[in-house]
Amino acid sequence: MQILSNLFKNIQTITIIGDSSVEVSSIIIDSRAVIEGSMFVALKGTQVDGHTFIEKAIGLGAKSILCEDLPEVQAENITYIQVKDASETLGYVASTFYGNPSAKLKLVGITGTNGKTTTVMLLFRLFRQLGYRCGLISTVQNQIDEEVIPSTHTTPDAVSLNKLLAEMVQAGCTHAFMEVSSHSVVQHRITGLTFAGAIFSNITHDHLDFHGTFDNYIKAKKGFFDALPKTAFALINVDDRRGSVMVQNTKASIKTYSLETLATVKGRIVSDSIYGLQMEIDGREIHFQLIGTFNAYNLMAIYGAATLLGEDPDEVLVEMSGLKTAPGRFEQIVSIKDRKVGIVDYAHTPDALENVLKTIKQIKGDDQQVITVVGCGGNRDATKRPIMAKIACNLSNKVILTSDNPRKEDPMEILAQMQKGVPPIDFKKTKTIEDRKEAIFYAVNTLAQAGDIILVAGKGHETYQDIQGVKHDFDDRLVLKEAFAN
Repeated sequence: MQILSNLFKNIQTITIIGDSSVEVSSIIIDSRAVIEGSMFVALKGTQVDGHTFIEKAIGLGAKSILCEDLPEVQAENITYIQVKDASETLGYVASTFYGNPSAKLKLVGITGTNGKTTTVMLLFRLFRQLGYRCGLISTVQNQIDEEVIPSTHTTPDAVSLNKLLAEMVQAGCTHAFMEVSSHSVVQHRITGLTFAGAIFSNITHDHLDFHGTFDNYIKAKKGFFDALPKTAFALINVDDRRGSVMVQNTKASIKTYSLETLATVKGRIVSDSIYGLQMEIDGREIHFQLIGTFNAYNLMAIYGAATLLGEDPDEVLVEMSGLKTAPGRFEQIVSIKDRKVGIVDYAHTPDALENVLKTIKQIKGDDQQVITVVGCGGNRDATKRPIMAKIACNLSNKVILTSDNPRKEDPMEILAQMQKGVPPIDFKKTKTIEDRKEAIFYAVNTLAQAGDIILVAGKGHETYQDIQGVKHDFDDRLVLKEAFAN
């Protein structure tokens, strides 16, 4: 419970109508969740305008309304706070309401197109191994030390996020690691948080359905670094040519990591095989259980962040050597009876798919075929569909185009768009099977020979398939195991 005036002490408002000493029991952005004494925040979303639910929220017990547009008629005994941008204001108000929990943690965020989930999950595991109580906010799951909390968004809304961080503080956590999506920056979900550090992994075409242009997408990522305080570090991958763009206007201390040039954290791949990566990092050579160049970058980011947070470099590398991949990130499933290797990966962008397939090509034997099962999500950036099909054909012996999460789109229309990217020379080695389970079974039991590698790309850790707004149970890993058993 908080006094309303305390929540708006340092916030610029257009006007406050009503009693500013009213108590606020909760901050709510979904009118259906309003309870007695709630502050209802009317957000102008991409699908729905929260202003249309103000009357409903008052009927359910809301005593204060945060909004951009005042209702024509204001209800009695209700306090209205009008601001220019309700989303931005909400970030600060939510942080204050929950006692500014991010300032009580060493909070590190990572943004980029690929590598976010692996990096935050492995940072979380690393710091727990180093003896700390930690929090995790990721696409796969949220976690407060040992307690696992299901995840619905890469980055939760500002209220849920601050509530989660407050619970981490209450549980005795000292560190927290979170994915920062481009959506969350634009929608002010992370506004008001205090970060100890930020990591930039890479940027390739993604989410253009939301941002409109690639330039807007870059600006969204950059906004995360623009808002960092002087006390924070900004750790960037300088091998991505847009890494330096991210930190052009940051106040944070700029640090870098690279495989190709001089950097704060300099890495070199000694060898890369099915058994893991042998790397040299800052002059120290060590073996890691992760595979591939993309994971070499993830490992440098993890090492860099850990040492910038004050941990001993040698101890960090020893603990890192035992880290295993995040769920659905180059996750291997092997058929014992015929040595077929299934790899499940979340690769759902052209760059990620190319990285995974190039890694497989580097580590596979001469007699092993690569069979790729891949689809593209519905109601998302359609421009990448033919590109992903072309990449799969270029880097695989055989390809099956299949359904991913079609959402509200016709899956056959998505597949038709993917087929446009198949080079004429590759028509014979490409097959389209809409049903994802059937596609995986066909790859394993019809196309694959003993010892071949089957990549199932796009969904990774997900345990559902979204079809016409309904989430059906579906897990690529379980389907692969079932196909191997048959």
